[in-house]
Amino acid sequence: MLSLTAIICILTVLLSFSALSNEKLKNDLLFWPTELTRRNQWYRFITYGFVHGDFMHLIFNMIALYSFGESIEDAFKSPILFGENGGIVFLGFYITALIVSVIPDYIHHRHHYYYRALGASGAVSAMVFAAILFNPMGGIGFAFIPGINIPGIIFGVLYLVVSTILAKKGQDNIGHRAHITGSVYGLLFTYLGTKLFTEFDIIDFFIKNLQSGF
Repeated sequence: MLSLTAIICILTVLLSFSALSNEKLKNDLLFWPTELTRRNQWYRFITYGFVHGDFMHLIFNMIALYSFGESIEDAFKSPILFGENGGIVFLGFYITALIVSVIPDYIHHRHHYYYRALGASGAVSAMVFAAILFNPMGGIGFAFIPGINIPGIIFGVLYLVVSTILAKKGQDNIGHRAHITGSVYGLLFTYLGTKLFTEFDIIDFFIKNLQSGF
């Protein structure tokens, strides 16, 4: 039986490939704040994450989503967390991460007709940072530098610092603001979800893993 992570990846790949050769489909699904407001197309808060600008954009996001999403899905489904409700919690996490990660961009660009965004990077960032909360010393590698891994906690700090600097510069078409928002949301969702609905103390677990790693 396919995991929810695998199903999301497959659906994203199929829609992204279709949109790469169908400009109308891509424009109908991507995040377009002015059209979203003018036509009440609120579905765009979700559908933009299922289309990508090019093959490399898609493959990087799907590798990261599958790698980190599978571990988070398994964690959520464990008896000490959400058990048989873990799948629903995971799906809710992913969908709300898509929505929340672009809210700052919606606020900032809601009157900018030419601003558009697409790709699952914000939600993927949420998955990565949730995984860091569970395993702060786990190694995160780089696709083009085989054999090089850095602890997740260090990667997370560097990722947020670089994303913040690039977001302020605003000199490219990458949604750095969504990356930052998604990352923070990943931490908050995981912390609040476990705090409110389980007996698992994820902060204590995080600290102990951090101490043992060092």
